[in-house]
Amino acid sequence: MSILSNKNKRALILAMTALSFIVIVFSYFYYKGINSSKDPRVKFARELYEKYNGYTAQNDFDNVFALLDSVEYIYKGINHYAESFEVGVLYNNRAAAYLTMAIYENTPERFMLLSKDSLLNLAQTSALKSILIYENWLSIYKNKTPDDINTIIINDYLKGLEQYTDKEKNKFLNNRIEEIETAQYETERRLSVAFTNLGIIYRHHEQYENAIINYQKAIELWDQNLSAENNLNILLGKPLKKRNIIQKLFPPKQKEE
Repeated sequence: MSILSNKNKRALILAMTALSFIVIVFSYFYYKGINSSKDPRVKFARELYEKYNGYTAQNDFDNVFALLDSVEYIYKGINHYAESFEVGVLYNNRAAAYLTMAIYENTPERFMLLSKDSLLNLAQTSALKSILIYENWLSIYKNKTPDDINTIIINDYLKGLEQYTDKEKNKFLNNRIEEIETAQYETERRLSVAFTNLGIIYRHHEQYENAIINYQKAIELWDQNLSAENNLNILLGKPLKKRNIIQKLFPPKQKEE
């Protein structure tokens, strides 16, 4: 194999550099285009929410609740989002946080005076609110086509975006329609998780019949909800079920939001 001459090496390096530059430029404008289509009114809420998993991993509940309150404040300030699936997510996250503190007694100082029952009651209130939001949202948007969604949201959604050009508003609107299409797919699964949390709450309240009812609702909505299935199996005295190798390698598909 012949060795490349210095001239050929330089040409190759220049070509690779040019290609890298093209990729960088393409990526910049591609992602800039995606970001420019996002609703600017909730941009900060989305950025805040990106910190949620980090706080929960550290059991940093002070920051978890501060974050959820801040994000909800932004969404509640915009009529279109006030009862959206995003707010349902926030309430279910609150339920999960209260439930975790109640079960594992890992409570920040400002919650120290609350008993386990009090924390479970707060979790129950949040879970029920989440379920109500999800069910109402699905009653409006489930199985709707993009044209249907456009008709439902266009007037309400565009309020507050008057300062933008028609082209920009169309970008925001089309992106929101796509988000709602994705949420149609995901929200039944989210609702299943909320019913699972509610079942766990009832179990710790020793209201076992209510717990069973909610686990069964969770499984009806999402038959791959292993948490609900195993919690139900515990109450029914059945062996726990493990994920098989296929489920571990290929978990249920989730669309990006």
